[in-house]
Amino acid sequence: MAEQKRDYYEVLGVDKNADEAAIKKAYRVLAKKYHPDMNPGDKEAEKKFKEASEAYAVLSDPEKKRQYDQFGHAAFEGGAGGFGGFDFNSADFGDIFGDIFGDFFGGGRRGGRGSSGPMKGANIRTSVKISFEEAVFGVEKELELTLKDECASCHGSGAKPGTSPETCQKCGGKGQVVFTQQSFFGTVRNVQTCPDCNGTGKVIKDKCPDCHGSGYIANRKKIKVSIPAGIDNGQSVRIRDKGEPGSNGGPRGDLLVEVIVSRHPIFQRQDYHIYSTVPVSFAVAALGGEIVIDTVDGKVIYDVKAGTQTDTRVRLKGKGVPSLRNKENRGDHYVTLVVQVPDKLSHEAKELLKQFDAETGNTLNAAKEASADAGEVKDKKRKFWKS
Repeated sequence: MAEQKRDYYEVLGVDKNADEAAIKKAYRVLAKKYHPDMNPGDKEAEKKFKEASEAYAVLSDPEKKRQYDQFGHAAFEGGAGGFGGFDFNSADFGDIFGDIFGDFFGGGRRGGRGSSGPMKGANIRTSVKISFEEAVFGVEKELELTLKDECASCHGSGAKPGTSPETCQKCGGKGQVVFTQQSFFGTVRNVQTCPDCNGTGKVIKDKCPDCHGSGYIANRKKIKVSIPAGIDNGQSVRIRDKGEPGSNGGPRGDLLVEVIVSRHPIFQRQDYHIYSTVPVSFAVAALGGEIVIDTVDGKVIYDVKAGTQTDTRVRLKGKGVPSLRNKENRGDHYVTLVVQVPDKLSHEAKELLKQFDAETGNTLNAAKEASADAGEVKDKKRKFWKS
């Protein structure tokens, strides 16, 4: 019994109202995933590739799609050629396999501007270390980097002064060459970057002695970078046009400076808020009083309420980190108050604490009374059992 075919739309994973572009995109993904060249010896992948190719051959053709929508698989039963009774050679697989084989073998994609056109230079990445306070309020740093500049002798052409680059004979100045690749469905025409000129379309016969044909000279330079207030650890600052030079008249890349923020001995940051812990004496916690709290803005006086318990958290509004978008908007500083219990006391201090304890809760006397009460209960139990 022949295996029942799946719905073509289901095979490609598209809706019945999908347009040509959506159908093509869905097939490209499946073809690349299940292509036999990427899955040698995998029969299941080959089966899925054939199934997807059959679905695409029908749905990519307006007339076949119309027939399929009206009659389903029956529209192609009994025909000649290909899978399912229709001719695969009529389907347009060229540009799709051009993309796939370009990825497999390092070639470029079909169509579009050739690689010999202007191209932006690569970005350069570096890092800079700053303090916690510098991250909060912003700072300007000076970096020393090696950057490429246009060669003064050849003006960036790479050719010896008095000569000029010549048109590449292999690609005819296009920067790309056409080659054919034997695919599952036959011969496929593909495009890749010209190996002789590396896509520039030009070949330098006599190289400039100063830059050795590169067109650029490396120089050590000092670059100032303005780090904005509120930046966090791991974020980057982009400096336009300070990266690698472009090719064929393209613009320079950018310089990306990653910011590394040093740890602070007191403060910790979370988003735009700052957190710290401050010790409070037992007396101040009990009686209330003023303490000094360190903030990024300097020292501030805070009035502790009488009876403050340990691990009480207070908020200093607007004493946190400025927003990157608007430095006038700042987070808060949250301070955890930790009551310090003294571990070394003089005799006089101990007596005063006993007096304090008696007046506020009589804890020590209560413990003695509880012990005495327990003794009386034991005595009563003895008398009861003796009687």
